[in-house]
Amino acid sequence: MKIRRNLAISDSGFLFNPSTGDSFSLNNVGKEILNQLKEGKTQEEIKSEVLAKYQTDEGTFDKDFFDFINQLRNYKILENE
Repeated sequence: MKIRRNLAISDSGFLFNPSTGDSFSLNNVGKEILNQLKEGKTQEEIKSEVLAKYQTDEGTFDKDFFDFINQLRNYKILENE
């Protein structure tokens, strides 16, 4: 999964997509996942880090991650794969 290069992500979790003019607010976990995707980390690498850092289980992570990725696709945050 590749994140569009021209996105602006602030430290507070504000995301701006200049291609569409859309802006979003991310929570801390969403911001962390998006930054890890920008770094080129795989889903498994992200999962390991999130499970180690936050109190959640693998099933919940998988569902929430899938939902988040679908939202990124819907809002054209991900490059066409």
